[in-house]
Amino acid sequence: MATAALLLPLLAGSLPGPAQAWPFFSTSDRTLAYGLSVIQDRYVSPVHIPGLTYEGLQSLTSLDPALSIQQNAEGGWMRLSHDGKEVETYPLPADDAPDAWGELAQDLLSDAQRVSEPLRQAGRDKAYNSFFTAVLARLDRFSRYADPKEAEERRSMRSGYGGIGLRYDAAPDGVVVLEVLADAPAAKARIKVGDHILAADGTPLAGLDVKTIAHMIRGPLYSPVVLSVLSPDSRQVISRPLFREQIIPPTVRTSQDADGVATIAIASFNEGTAGEVSKALQKAKASPGFKGVVLDLRGNPGGLLDRGVAVADLFIEAGRIVTTRGRNPASMQAYSARSGDPGEGMPLVVLIDGKSASAAEIAAAALEDSGRAVLVGTNSYGKGTVQTVVALPNGAEMTLTWSRYITPSGYVLHDLGILPSICTAGLPKAETVLAQVAERRLPATALLSSWRASAPDQAEERKQMRQSCPAADHRGKELDAAIAHKLLLDPALYAKALSASAPAEISTSSP
Repeated sequence: MATAALLLPLLAGSLPGPAQAWPFFSTSDRTLAYGLSVIQDRYVSPVHIPGLTYEGLQSLTSLDPALSIQQNAEGGWMRLSHDGKEVETYPLPADDAPDAWGELAQDLLSDAQRVSEPLRQAGRDKAYNSFFTAVLARLDRFSRYADPKEAEERRSMRSGYGGIGLRYDAAPDGVVVLEVLADAPAAKARIKVGDHILAADGTPLAGLDVKTIAHMIRGPLYSPVVLSVLSPDSRQVISRPLFREQIIPPTVRTSQDADGVATIAIASFNEGTAGEVSKALQKAKASPGFKGVVLDLRGNPGGLLDRGVAVADLFIEAGRIVTTRGRNPASMQAYSARSGDPGEGMPLVVLIDGKSASAAEIAAAALEDSGRAVLVGTNSYGKGTVQTVVALPNGAEMTLTWSRYITPSGYVLHDLGILPSICTAGLPKAETVLAQVAERRLPATALLSSWRASAPDQAEERKQMRQSCPAADHRGKELDAAIAHKLLLDPALYAKALSASAPAEISTSSP
């Protein structure tokens, strides 16, 4: 998912904590009103706040079927009942102002928890989860709500967390170390793959699940943690004091074969992705006999929009990378390449498939439209919307669709995807595909101009176009990698493939 690297500021004041003892709904809590205000202000299309609020409140009946919420728009009232008995009737706000509808919803929740034991047992977080999940489901399939616990985990994946740089799995005596990140605190403390961690700050880890252990080992940046480590080599338990640092989960895997072809596989786009790719390119460029790069985006679901842009920029010297358009003025953005990056001029083949989505599609489309890369694989997922992450006052997050993006050649790829110039759907023989390249008769060449000219409202036409190279899961398929490899080892063949997909003109207009 392409997510704008933006967290809206929290409301002033301290954040409410996790679900707490009754009464846990307060009419002074601004979570619902704030969430509805953001939706009205930032969602990509106009919304109907009264309808969304009613939909969210109706979802509470899934927590307690004895609850009933009725609305009479003509009469101007909403009624809460429990077990068939009226609890309260509320006058409807005079307009669509989200603050007023949020206050109504908060009042109703406060009254509902007085009469509903299941709602009290569910807690505030589950009730808010139910409300916002129902609201956002009315908008689109990419807008979603994450409760405070899930929001913390998602922030860690995007921007990193306070940790020591280990990947591990449960073992009878604690955990066994599977990977140690270079230059992380664990590496500096000489912890090695195969070591067993028995305790953290004196608390035994045996019998605990991995999530619980993660919460014990992670913590605030620069805070201390002492691990009891058993090394298979020494058979001794050694106390290892460490200080936590910011750990950004790695998303890039690299390799280089004897022919000089470097492969860079990106699993998703987070804060560290572009930096990892840049280092890999510099290393590949300096290696003897270097021929080119295979950028593998198969199975990549996306991530941060600006990191997808940054990766594309590593290979493009100048020109538009992507344009975003939405209702909110802040969503109208144009991203262009800057010169001076290590991937400029490198022969490049990009692998995509039906699981390549969002930020991965941004990067792939920019590289194809700019004439910088040959794309090999199948049609991509077709997610052409950008989500912004909104921090809510209760510590949760709301991921909200707020813009659509447009490729450099000017087409909207939402529900269309990217057409690779070399389609491997159906898995033809590599020799057949390469012959088509050599003879300049790739089937996609003629279709690409129609693809780029298609309008978003031509739904049926776009659906049929997608079938020209059906999206499929090609993760691990050797055919795609083999074709890319042969192209990079044959400059003349590579040049023919590159000329088959570059558009005649690139859009450089502002949004």
